[in-house]
Parts: sequence; structure tokens; C-alpha cells
Amino acid sequence: MISNEKTKKRLLTLVGVAVFTALAYVVMLLIHFPVSFLTLDLKDAIITLCGLYFGPISALISSVIVALVEMVTVSSTGIYGFVMNVLGTASFSVTVSLIYRYKKSFLGAVIGLLSGVFAMTAVMMLFNLIVTPRYMHVEVAMVRNMIPTLLLPFNLVKAVFNAAVVLILYKPISTVLQKTGFLPKSKSAFKLDLRTILVSIAAILLIAVSLVIVFCVLHGSFRFGV
Repeated sequence: MISNEKTKKRLLTLVGVAVFTALAYVVMLLIHFPVSFLTLDLKDAIITLCGLYFGPISALISSVIVALVEMVTVSSTGIYGFVMNVLGTASFSVTVSLIYRYKKSFLGAVIGLLSGVFAMTAVMMLFNLIVTPRYMHVEVAMVRNMIPTLLLPFNLVKAVFNAAVVLILYKPISTVLQKTGFLPKSKSAFKLDLRTILVSIAAILLIAVSLVIVFCVLHGSFRFGV
């Protein structure tokens, strides 16, 4: 009986991770905001949700698979883009889900998301200095000059944007997963209490501010589809 329960749980986890991985790829494919040679999309939020529900290892696996499929299907940046995609998504999603795994509370989620924002921004700054010069065939000094005007604001905005999306989607999606059996039942089901409303409003404002910066400051654009 116990063995059957474990097998069922593993199967549901495998299916859940596969669904979130596919969803992350589809979201990346359909909705993205090009900014210079960079792209803002929602896949990091979807993969982070996967990690919050199924653990940090699931987030890491999903990060690699989505980046790999993106590289061989629609990306023109090759192995360089693959490396940067994995580093960016994994540094955010794994950090958030790892902290939340050991502190499963609203405070733990907020600490995890803030840590994820800083982790992703720091990792991308470091590896932009290592990878981008090789990809663009330019000197490191040129990439360093791009940090304050493009690389730092873009990666910070991207991390905040995805963190805000996670804040909005986590509770309603977790309730759906509990009702369908993918997650164990919990007393903290989604409900429109004051904290939920305030968090949603704050997240929407963060998304709005992020998009204003992308369009008005970084001169990005919106693209639907490939």
C-alpha cells in the first residue's frame, strides 16, 4: 500500500513537472518582450512555480530542458544563449524553491523571491562579463559599459517581473493542483482575504512598473508568437 502511494506520488510529480516544463516553453514562445539582444519572458515564473510545488530539483531540470528545446527550435544564440538561459532561470527558480522548501510560509515565499531576484541579477552580471564578449565578439570593457544602461536594469526588471507573476499565480494554481490530486490537500486554500488582495495589487503594480521600464526606458517591444 505504501509502495503504491509512493509510486503514485512520483508519477504525479513527473507528470506535473512535464506539464509545467511544456507550459514554460509555450509561454516563452508566445509572449516575449525583445530588448536589444535580450528577451524578457514569463518562463522563469512558470518554472519557479514548478519548483515551489515539486521541489528545487524539478526547477533545475525544467530550466535545462526548456533552455535546450529553445536552443534547438527558435533561438539564434546557440550554445551561448543556452548557457545564459539555464544560468538565469536556474539561479532564480532554484533559489526561490530551495528557500521555500525549508520555510513554507508567506514570509518564506517573500524571502525566497527576494533572494531569487538578487541571485539572478548577480549571476547574470557575472556571466554577462564572461559569456557575452564571446557571443558578441567584443572586448570585455564594452560589455562592462553596457551594465549600468542595459544589462543591470534589464536583469533586475526581468527578475522582479517574474517574481510578481509568481506572487499572483501561486495560490490559485496550488488550489487547482490540490483539487486534481497533484498536491496533498492543504488548509491554506486560495481565498480572497485582505492579504491576498494586497499582495495581488502589489504584484500587479510591480508588473506595470517593470513593463514601463522595459518599453519607455530600455526601448523594448512586445512580440506575440515566434
